[in-house]
Amino acid sequence: MHTLTATDLEVVYDVLADALDQATPAKAELFLTKLALLSAHALGDAQAFTELAQCALQDL
Repeated sequence: MHTLTATDLEVVYDVLADALDQATPAKAELFLTKLALLSAHALGDAQAFTELAQCALQDL
């Protein structure tokens, strides 16, 4: 798996924030679901995606 730099993560954060604003609150959940599925497909590893999902659930 490729590791992002801090600068890359800032770009990703900004893109995500802007996209959520464009999606509007009513469509945010649908957007995040589509993004997760597209990301999982790009990742190409169901086990890695499962581990990332579990990690994201921590401390919510």
